[in-house]
Amino acid sequence: MKKPFIVGIAGGSASGKTTFCSILEKELCEFNLKVFHIDDYFKPQGERPFVSAPITEKMYVDDNHPDTINFAQLKLDFQSALEADYELIVIEGVLALWDKEIYSLLDLKLFVDCKPDERIVRRIKRNLGWGLTFDEISNVYLDMVRYRHDEYVEPTKWKADIILNGSSPSNQSVCVITNFIKASLQ
Repeated sequence: MKKPFIVGIAGGSASGKTTFCSILEKELCEFNLKVFHIDDYFKPQGERPFVSAPITEKMYVDDNHPDTINFAQLKLDFQSALEADYELIVIEGVLALWDKEIYSLLDLKLFVDCKPDERIVRRIKRNLGWGLTFDEISNVYLDMVRYRHDEYVEPTKWKADIILNGSSPSNQSVCVITNFIKASLQ
Protein backbone atom coordinates (compact mmCIF):
# COMPACT_ATOMS: atom_id res chain seq x y z
CA MET A 1 0.00 0.00 0.00
CA LYS A 2 1.32 3.41 -1.02
CA LYS A 3 1.80 6.05 1.69
CA PRO A 4 -0.71 8.89 1.39
CA PHE A 5 0.45 12.43 0.77
CA ILE A 6 -0.06 14.39 3.99
CA VAL A 7 -0.71 18.14 4.21
CA GLY A 8 -0.79 20.27 7.36
CA ILE A 9 -2.58 23.62 7.31
CA ALA A 10 -1.97 25.94 10.28
CA GLY A 11 -2.57 29.61 11.00
CA GLY A 12 -4.13 31.91 13.55
CA SER A 13 -7.73 31.91 14.69
CA ALA A 14 -9.98 33.02 11.79
CA SER A 15 -7.02 33.33 9.40
CA GLY A 16 -8.69 31.34 6.60
CA LYS A 17 -7.39 27.80 7.29
CA THR A 18 -10.75 26.08 7.00
CA THR A 19 -11.62 28.10 3.90
CA PHE A 20 -8.36 27.11 2.22
CA CYS A 21 -8.87 23.49 3.30
CA SER A 22 -12.32 23.52 1.68
CA ILE A 23 -10.83 24.91 -1.53
CA LEU A 24 -8.27 22.07 -1.54
CA GLU A 25 -11.01 19.49 -0.93
CA LYS A 26 -12.96 20.80 -3.92
CA GLU A 27 -9.91 21.07 -6.20
CA LEU A 28 -8.62 17.61 -5.25
CA CYS A 29 -11.96 15.76 -5.11
CA GLU A 30 -10.74 13.14 -7.59
CA PHE A 31 -8.50 11.69 -4.89
CA ASN A 32 -9.52 9.56 -1.92
CA LEU A 33 -9.16 12.29 0.69
CA LYS A 34 -9.46 12.42 4.48
CA VAL A 35 -9.53 15.73 6.39
CA PHE A 36 -8.87 16.12 10.09
CA HIS A 37 -10.03 19.36 11.69
CA ILE A 38 -8.14 19.86 14.96
CA ASP A 39 -11.17 21.73 16.34
CA ASP A 40 -12.89 18.31 16.41
CA TYR A 41 -10.30 17.17 18.97
CA PHE A 42 -10.88 19.65 21.77
CA LYS A 43 -10.89 17.88 25.12
CA PRO A 44 -14.15 18.04 27.10
CA GLN A 45 -14.66 21.37 28.85
CA GLY A 46 -13.71 19.99 32.28
CA GLU A 47 -10.38 18.62 31.00
CA ARG A 48 -9.13 21.81 29.36
CA PRO A 49 -6.51 23.85 31.20
CA PHE A 50 -7.34 27.14 32.88
CA VAL A 51 -5.07 30.14 32.63
CA SER A 52 -4.84 33.58 34.09
CA ALA A 53 -4.78 36.38 31.49
CA PRO A 54 -1.37 38.09 31.48
CA ILE A 55 -2.71 41.63 32.04
CA THR A 56 -6.17 41.39 33.62
CA GLU A 57 -5.46 38.12 35.49
CA LYS A 58 -9.00 37.01 34.65
CA MET A 59 -9.30 33.21 34.51
CA TYR A 60 -10.18 31.54 31.22
CA VAL A 61 -10.51 28.05 29.86
CA ASP A 62 -7.41 27.99 27.68
CA ASP A 63 -8.68 26.83 24.28
CA ASN A 64 -5.51 28.10 22.61
CA HIS A 65 -2.98 25.90 24.42
CA PRO A 66 -1.71 22.58 23.04
CA ASP A 67 -2.94 20.81 26.20
CA THR A 68 -6.54 21.59 25.26
CA ILE A 69 -6.28 19.33 22.19
CA ASN A 70 -6.64 15.57 22.51
CA PHE A 71 -3.55 14.88 20.43
CA ALA A 72 -3.54 11.24 21.60
CA GLN A 73 -6.94 10.62 19.95
CA LEU A 74 -5.96 12.62 16.88
CA LYS A 75 -2.86 10.45 16.50
CA LEU A 76 -4.92 7.25 16.85
CA ASP A 77 -7.39 8.43 14.21
CA PHE A 78 -4.52 9.64 12.04
CA GLN A 79 -2.82 6.22 12.33
CA SER A 80 -6.05 4.52 11.26
CA ALA A 81 -6.23 6.83 8.25
CA LEU A 82 -2.62 5.96 7.36
CA GLU A 83 -3.60 2.28 7.31
CA ALA A 84 -6.66 2.93 5.15
CA ASP A 85 -6.70 3.55 1.40
CA TYR A 86 -6.49 7.33 1.48
CA GLU A 87 -4.33 8.98 -1.15
CA LEU A 88 -4.35 12.36 0.55
CA ILE A 89 -4.70 13.34 4.22
CA VAL A 90 -5.10 16.93 5.39
CA ILE A 91 -4.75 18.10 8.99
CA GLU A 92 -6.13 21.59 9.56
CA GLY A 93 -6.09 23.74 12.68
CA VAL A 94 -4.26 26.45 14.63
CA LEU A 95 -1.85 23.85 16.01
CA ALA A 96 -1.52 21.66 12.90
CA LEU A 97 2.25 22.24 12.79
CA TRP A 98 2.76 22.10 16.57
CA ASP A 99 3.00 18.40 17.48
CA LYS A 100 6.44 17.01 16.59
CA GLU A 101 5.18 13.50 15.80
CA ILE A 102 2.47 14.71 13.42
CA TYR A 103 4.76 17.37 11.97
CA SER A 104 7.36 14.73 11.09
CA LEU A 105 4.82 12.94 8.89
CA LEU A 106 3.73 15.97 6.88
CA ASP A 107 4.78 16.10 3.24
CA LEU A 108 3.59 19.69 2.78
CA LYS A 109 3.32 22.25 5.53
CA LEU A 110 1.18 25.33 4.92
CA PHE A 111 0.59 28.37 7.12
CA VAL A 112 -2.31 30.69 6.35
CA ASP A 113 -1.24 34.15 7.49
CA CYS A 114 -3.61 37.03 8.11
CA LYS A 115 -3.21 40.33 9.96
CA PRO A 116 -4.54 40.33 13.56
CA ASP A 117 -7.09 43.10 12.93
CA GLU A 118 -8.68 41.11 10.12
CA ARG A 119 -8.65 37.92 12.18
CA ILE A 120 -10.43 39.59 15.13
CA VAL A 121 -13.12 41.03 12.84
CA ARG A 122 -13.69 37.59 11.28
CA ARG A 123 -13.70 35.98 14.74
CA ILE A 124 -16.28 38.48 15.99
CA LYS A 125 -18.57 37.87 13.01
CA ARG A 126 -18.23 34.08 13.35
CA ASN A 127 -18.67 33.94 17.12
CA LEU A 128 -21.63 36.36 17.14
CA GLY A 129 -23.30 33.73 14.97
CA TRP A 130 -22.62 31.19 17.70
CA GLY A 131 -24.54 33.32 20.20
CA LEU A 132 -21.61 34.97 21.99
CA THR A 133 -21.70 38.68 22.77
CA PHE A 134 -19.28 41.24 21.37
CA ASP A 135 -17.78 41.74 24.86
CA GLU A 136 -17.28 37.99 25.41
CA ILE A 137 -15.52 37.63 22.08
CA SER A 138 -13.35 40.72 22.31
CA ASN A 139 -12.42 40.17 25.97
CA VAL A 140 -11.17 36.62 25.46
CA TYR A 141 -9.30 37.66 22.32
CA LEU A 142 -7.63 40.66 23.93
CA ASP A 143 -6.98 38.88 27.26
CA MET A 144 -5.80 35.49 25.95
CA VAL A 145 -6.04 34.52 22.30
CA ARG A 146 -3.54 37.05 20.99
CA TYR A 147 -0.96 36.02 23.61
CA ARG A 148 -1.42 32.33 22.90
CA HIS A 149 -1.15 33.06 19.19
CA ASP A 150 2.25 34.67 19.77
CA GLU A 151 3.33 31.82 22.03
CA TYR A 152 2.12 28.73 20.14
CA VAL A 153 0.82 29.53 16.66
CA GLU A 154 3.12 32.21 15.25
CA PRO A 155 6.33 30.18 15.88
CA THR A 156 4.97 27.38 13.68
CA LYS A 157 4.79 29.78 10.74
CA TRP A 158 8.54 29.37 10.30
CA LYS A 159 8.14 25.59 10.12
CA ALA A 160 5.88 25.90 7.07
CA ASP A 161 7.01 25.18 3.52
CA ILE A 162 4.65 27.82 2.16
CA ILE A 163 3.01 30.83 3.81
CA LEU A 164 -0.31 31.77 2.22
CA ASN A 165 -2.16 35.07 2.14
CA GLY A 166 -5.25 34.46 4.28
CA SER A 167 -6.74 37.84 3.42
CA SER A 168 -7.21 36.89 -0.21
CA PRO A 169 -5.99 33.49 -1.36
CA SER A 170 -5.09 33.89 -5.01
CA ASN A 171 -6.02 31.51 -7.79
CA GLN A 172 -2.28 31.20 -8.48
CA SER A 173 -1.52 29.94 -4.96
CA VAL A 174 -4.35 27.43 -5.15
CA CYS A 175 -3.13 26.30 -8.58
CA VAL A 176 0.51 25.97 -7.49
CA ILE A 177 -0.38 23.96 -4.39
CA THR A 178 -2.93 21.69 -6.04
CA ASN A 179 -0.60 21.03 -8.98
CA PHE A 180 2.23 20.21 -6.58
CA ILE A 181 -0.01 17.79 -4.65
CA LYS A 182 -1.29 16.16 -7.86
CA ALA A 183 2.27 15.73 -9.14
CA SER A 184 3.32 14.23 -5.81
CA LEU A 185 0.46 11.74 -5.93
CA GLN A 186 1.39 10.46 -9.40
